[in-house]
Amino acid sequence: MMTRKILIIEDDQLVRDSLFEILSQEGYTVTLAETGEHGLEKLAEDPPDIALIDLRLPGMTGMDVLNAIIAKYPSVDSVMMTSFATAETAVEAMKAGAKDYLVKPINDDELKILLARIADERQLRHDYETLKMEVQEKRSRFHQMIGEDPKMQKIYSIIQAISDTTTTVLLKGESGTGKGLIAQAIHYSDPSRKDGPYVEISCGAIPRELLESELFGHVKGAFTSAIRDRVGRFELANGGTILLDEIDTLPPYLQVKLLRVLQQKVFEMVGDTKTRQVDVRIIASTNRNLEEEIKKGNFREDLYYRLNVITIEVPPLRDRKGDIPALVKHFLTVFSEKTGRPIKGITKEAMKTLIDYHWPGNVRELENTLERAVVLSDGELITPENLPDNITQESAAVRFGVTGQGTLKEVLKVPEKQIILQALDSTGWNRKKAAELLAINRTTLYNKMKEYNLL
Repeated sequence: MMTRKILIIEDDQLVRDSLFEILSQEGYTVTLAETGEHGLEKLAEDPPDIALIDLRLPGMTGMDVLNAIIAKYPSVDSVMMTSFATAETAVEAMKAGAKDYLVKPINDDELKILLARIADERQLRHDYETLKMEVQEKRSRFHQMIGEDPKMQKIYSIIQAISDTTTTVLLKGESGTGKGLIAQAIHYSDPSRKDGPYVEISCGAIPRELLESELFGHVKGAFTSAIRDRVGRFELANGGTILLDEIDTLPPYLQVKLLRVLQQKVFEMVGDTKTRQVDVRIIASTNRNLEEEIKKGNFREDLYYRLNVITIEVPPLRDRKGDIPALVKHFLTVFSEKTGRPIKGITKEAMKTLIDYHWPGNVRELENTLERAVVLSDGELITPENLPDNITQESAAVRFGVTGQGTLKEVLKVPEKQIILQALDSTGWNRKKAAELLAINRTTLYNKMKEYNLL
């Protein structure tokens, strides 16, 4: 961001012309003004990077112009020019916000050095602000992930640290926490692989008899239905990244083949003897405890240690509830645009309901909940009425202090008792008025009071 635009506010024509010639030869775009008022007009039309201001001007003084620039154009660096350089004038100008001052007659080399220094300082300020904005953006968003929680910040840091390596990564976390998004972030953060293919395969979603062919491909005639050669996912991911989701479901014989790929980067297609080389980064994910699976004999210990080079523990949503408002804002924007509904936000009560909920399905459940809410909403704001009953009921139980386990009927008794108490208190325990307030008859109120030992 090289400084290129300079405004000279000088009433002496000889000085103006001289400065114009010097600075134009240096490659600057120079604008001239002979009075302070004229200078401010030029500033309004096209603010420069630097303003050279004569301290003694007819009408508005140089200090007046300086103060106006600082108030309206804080990004402009001002330099005062004076024939009467004293400590007082210099200090006054610098205190007011001038970047520096020059003494007339102005020395060409001194002028060039000063402008070069200001240009360097402006570049540093620009770089700092840009970096600060990038850091702030990364703090709340990283690729497609959203979260300011320290646990998420740690994940962002790990991804950046391994971005230019070929390290194998193991993602651990409950279903719906966003392990797939983290895998994508790792891929697109890698400068050498981001333009290569990104391939996902869910090991648990494919029948075991077909899984080897899906992973490694097959040649024609390898089995009855193999009527032509087929490229496997590993070969498709060559030069890029492959995510092996639900790695814990991989059968033992394929665990051996995967271990070989990890160790030697080679494999054979089903029905073929030709060994193929592959350059692929492997990311595995699981929602199970692989150490327990090893003890049960379901997972190879040597494969686990090969996968477990870098492990990222993905936190459940209930452990980073501070991120819920940002996630809600994001999903509401997405689904409002998708459905054409004019959703502008969410009520405080509805947001509190979402924050109080346990979210066993994590971010995926929140996403589905908000899509449903947007579809069902008939206004501009999402309200508790737009949320599923299980979420509003659990939130009410949390709000009224229910922390233990129990049936839904037992859990809902707590808020009901509190509501009845509030109605009685607000009516001075007048049962008739309380029943009217609650829109129930007096007999029902009496029975409820008896049930909750309020008589």
